[in-house]
Amino acid sequence: MEIFDYVEGTRPLLVSIPHDGRELARGMAERMTETGRANVDADWHVRRLYDFAAELGASVITTQMSRYMVDLNRDPSGAALYPNAINTGTVPHLAFDGRELYKPGAAPSAAETAERIERYWRPYHARIAAALDDIAARFGGVVLFDAHSISSEVPRLFEGRLPDFNLGTAAGRSAAEDLEAGVYRVLDRAKGYTAVLNGRFKGGYITRHYGAPGRHRHALQLELSQATYMNEGQPFDFLAERAGRVTPVLRAALSAARDWATEHYCGD
Repeated sequence: MEIFDYVEGTRPLLVSIPHDGRELARGMAERMTETGRANVDADWHVRRLYDFAAELGASVITTQMSRYMVDLNRDPSGAALYPNAINTGTVPHLAFDGRELYKPGAAPSAAETAERIERYWRPYHARIAAALDDIAARFGGVVLFDAHSISSEVPRLFEGRLPDFNLGTAAGRSAAEDLEAGVYRVLDRAKGYTAVLNGRFKGGYITRHYGAPGRHRHALQLELSQATYMNEGQPFDFLAERAGRVTPVLRAALSAARDWATEHYCGD
């Protein structure tokens, strides 16, 4: 299994797409429930939505691996992202809605969990770290845009219906204020959509760990409601007409991040 794919860009911008993949290691599907095999919590079709990223000069890192193998946007120690809330694990045993991912007695042991983190999680993050180092060395700084999607309603994790665009910057700690403001302005002004800044989703491990504005490394996470572009029930179809309306907004938001990074770190 390929752990990641990486395409180098020409601007101080890195797009990470860690949850679109759906591949499982050999023998794993046989251990899983129907829910687990269906990859119900995948960030469905996000690579397709952001297929313009390279055209904007961004470097792009993606994976074919299912988040049920290991969640690349969680702390490897298992520390919770959101205190006093339901959190999903680095090697999850439950789907977002609480259903079991594994058949009785087949869930990963502590030793298997640790092995998966070493085999899959660490190489992905080593590549992100190296890419950020390389881009920052070339330009003097870098913006990391972490692209995600989620079902518009997951009662076990949050009340009600999510806004369409959920931008997170670790409550303002992971990105410069004017960068955050510029990207959010695009989302908030998009006609026919709703947006929130640092609401239920403030950014996961990737945003929080790599965002360091004082070191000229800025990170934002965009959690997109899947109702904006797909059928949220199985078989999770991509809806081209809906996607055609939301993609220009995503492109404008990523362009705002690219333009900010260009202004601050390219000198042109």
